[in-house]
Amino acid sequence: MESHLRMLCDALRAEVDLTVLVAATGVRTSETLVDGVRVIRTGAVGRLCSVPICLSLPFLVSRIPADLVHIHVPNPAAILAYFAAAARKPLVISYHSDTVRQPILARIFSPILDRALRRAAAIICTSPQYRDSSPGLVGHQERCHVIPLAIDPEPLERAEPEAIAAIRSRFGPRILLAVGRLVYYKGFEYLIQSMRKVTAHLLIIGRGPLRVALGRQALQYGVADKVTFLGEVDDLAPYYHAADVFILPSIVRTEAFGVVQLEAMACGKPVINTHLDSGVPFVSIDGETGLTVPTADSGALAGAINLLLQEPGLRHQFGVAARQRVLTHFNPKTMVASTLRVFEIAMSQHRLNESARLARPVS
Repeated sequence: MESHLRMLCDALRAEVDLTVLVAATGVRTSETLVDGVRVIRTGAVGRLCSVPICLSLPFLVSRIPADLVHIHVPNPAAILAYFAAAARKPLVISYHSDTVRQPILARIFSPILDRALRRAAAIICTSPQYRDSSPGLVGHQERCHVIPLAIDPEPLERAEPEAIAAIRSRFGPRILLAVGRLVYYKGFEYLIQSMRKVTAHLLIIGRGPLRVALGRQALQYGVADKVTFLGEVDDLAPYYHAADVFILPSIVRTEAFGVVQLEAMACGKPVINTHLDSGVPFVSIDGETGLTVPTADSGALAGAINLLLQEPGLRHQFGVAARQRVLTHFNPKTMVASTLRVFEIAMSQHRLNESARLARPVS
């Protein structure tokens, strides 16, 4: 969500007078300019269920003379601040994902979120699959607009040939790549298990609480010599280019989109992803830009990996299509233009609603 917001703001600043409200890491509220964008970091007095408690947020929402409020959810603090401010400003909600990991919080907050969705003049979803499968969006689909996330492929195109060659020399000749936090929903344990049936070298980039457990699993399955945990790296681009296949083995819909797929696709790499009821298989399409397999199925992962490793022509075909799909459907200009259109729709709808409200006879 944070990287998307930064890209969106970088582009919107040329079109609108923009102020960004975010939670601070400490108790003090501060205001800065970030690449020409006014950013107010509101002091947080604490956290409840990982949600920052920003007491000044409602005041700021009501004080800033905005024509429109755009909230990215899940973000209970922002929704509560909008209502506490008694704001009558038109509301747009970007619905990035359901609250999956904290079911108790989700149940408690669900009525408030539903009220906000009913209040919203427009709702932005990142894929049609998430729009249609989200329990939180039931009854609101008619106001949903699908605007996929985007990436700028240009930085990925600047990978140094020497760096790519060094990675291939160290880990080749057949390199598999996975990128993400080492957390439960990424499904890395199934990918590691699949390596028992694969002759290649798997590189996993990312950090997280499961690092030790995943290392033990690699030893347990006898594949530690074929799996390398690289932690965080300064530049992902040469790793994408050096890889033969990119894999996103996520197992639950907490993986709402999978932006790392776009990064690999922008580098012309075929993707193996999983059949989640989220935007993951929307990003990379089975049989067009890669292969989609059942979730939590190490055998299916191994089969898809081996097929692509054995068929260089198919890898090339998928890779070319993958890059073209990113350039056509997931580019920043399209994303920003679509977002601005939604803003215009929301403001127009808000004016109509206000006119109707004021025209009602007082009883």
